[in-house]
This record gives sequence, C-alpha cells and structure tokens, in this order.
Amino acid sequence: MRQFYPNWRPTSLGRQVNRFSGWWSGLGLPPKFQAVLEVHGRKSGRKRSNPVVIATVAGGRYLVSMLGPGSDWVKNVEAAHGDAVIRQGRRRPVHLVAVPPPQRAPILREYVRIASSGRQHFPLPVGAPLSDFEAIAEHYPVYRIDPS
Repeated sequence: MRQFYPNWRPTSLGRQVNRFSGWWSGLGLPPKFQAVLEVHGRKSGRKRSNPVVIATVAGGRYLVSMLGPGSDWVKNVEAAHGDAVIRQGRRRPVHLVAVPPPQRAPILREYVRIASSGRQHFPLPVGAPLSDFEAIAEHYPVYRIDPS
C-alpha cells in the first residue's frame, strides 16, 4: 500500500497502475465488477477517470471510496452533483446518489469481499461481521448508481 498510496495519495507508480487498470476496466473485459468512473474535475473542469469496483447488493449497484471522503473522485462527484459516466466497454451516463451511513454496512462488506486491491484500505477482513462494518461506515463514502 505504501508504494501506491502513502498519505492516502497515489504515487507515480500508483498513478501508472491506475491508468492501466482504467484502460483494462474500460474495455469491459472480465471481471465484470471493474469499471471506470468519469467525472468532471471540480477545479479544472476536465474529464477525470478513475478505476472503480462496482459492488452489487440486493439488486443495487454501488461505488465505494476505499480512501474515504478525501478521495479526489468523491470530491469531484460532489461538485458535479452526482453526474458522471461509467465506462465498461461502453459509456453510460449515470447519477450517483450518496448512501447514508446507517445503510452502508452490507455494501462495504460486499466491496471488501470483491475488491482485492481495495480491501487493503479497510481495517476489517473479508467475512467480518456486519456490526463491524456498521462501526466504520461513516468513514467510507458509498454511492448508489442510478441511470441518468
């Protein structure tokens, strides 16, 4: 984790890995839970792309910020009022809706299960009880993906 995200910011190696992961995920190749989130930068206004993992819980699709509320993509989504594009082989305009902390625990548990690289940023292991995820839910933003 230190090679990629010391102080919760990507290093040059982390940025390179993110670029490759974004390219791969954007093609729509397996695994199907990987995608690219495109959102306009809050300062530059330019399109910013980030590789993301989509967690599916009870038929809903969700994005989780493994780096917490300080993540650039979270700040950009908030500035864009939830308007974004998900790229998984094709581009789909979406609207991201913030999930309140009391509803995040099952989504966080699923995210930790499927996101092998993202789980390093969580203090809980795969299979931890739901009550443990409830205790950390306020520290990890979650967004429901709605069609635009």
